[in-house]
Amino acid sequence: MTTSELPAGASLRRNATLVGIALMMLGVFLYSLNDALGKYMLATYSVGQMLLIRASAALIVLSPFIWTQRAAFGTIPRPGLQLVRVFLSTAEVVMFFWAVTYLPLADTVTYYLAGPIYVTALSPILLREHVGWRRWTAVVIGFVGVIITLNPSPATLTLPAIIALFGSFFFAMLMIATRHLRGTPDIVMATSQIGATWVLAAFWAPIGWIAPTLVDMSLMALLGVVAVVAMMSVNRSLKLAPASVVVPYQYMLIVWAVILGYLVFNEVPKIHVIVGSLIIVLAGLYIFWREQANAKEPLVEQPPG
Repeated sequence: MTTSELPAGASLRRNATLVGIALMMLGVFLYSLNDALGKYMLATYSVGQMLLIRASAALIVLSPFIWTQRAAFGTIPRPGLQLVRVFLSTAEVVMFFWAVTYLPLADTVTYYLAGPIYVTALSPILLREHVGWRRWTAVVIGFVGVIITLNPSPATLTLPAIIALFGSFFFAMLMIATRHLRGTPDIVMATSQIGATWVLAAFWAPIGWIAPTLVDMSLMALLGVVAVVAMMSVNRSLKLAPASVVVPYQYMLIVWAVILGYLVFNEVPKIHVIVGSLIIVLAGLYIFWREQANAKEPLVEQPPG
């Protein structure tokens, strides 16, 4: 049967799925571009200064949506947990960019891709969910991947690597908090997340402030625009296509991290990082597909950075 012979409903679903895949791939690329551009700017400017300009631009882009959906801010469920989520999101972004200032892009992204593995390990305690032996096996294998990537030794167990590990744990906790708050409108989550980053950066940025050139100011503002477009692309993708189809494409983050790390920073990932990242990706994909098979709603969060 050709596409033209498909029933109208099936054809529309197929087209929506294809658009969803395209949007997820676009979103993942934009997040990767955001990470690489952020790392590039951090060679000159502080994390606080970069995040302040980035968050300011993002809030400007979001402002029309905030206005048109302002009713969503009237009643915000579980304000205490919302504050915890805002803290976690701000912390993981700061830790990501602080770590990527010193670590290769692919290394930092690999640590963060272990987030879903941490979530599964914490699910019995924080989500009251049963985790079967298959997923526990994947968790153990995923942790092995993290250890291989870290390659523990006095030379590799540096402060940036430890910060990246803590950041990935905060990212996992963010996913769990998001699961508990899944009834909260997207615009509320996005605005609170970016707004909290802006507040922190406003206090931090004056320390070591460097007057940016017009080009650098534009590039840091572009970071905010790219982040918002990436977020919208991923959100729209998840609405158009089944999560089981589009979420695995998020693991293309590591592919783009390797490509952009090489092209922009001349970074060639070490063999232990490649092996570790492959193990983490495979373990994460297996956990995701097991959750689908068990008819559970998988944890889906915006990519890190």
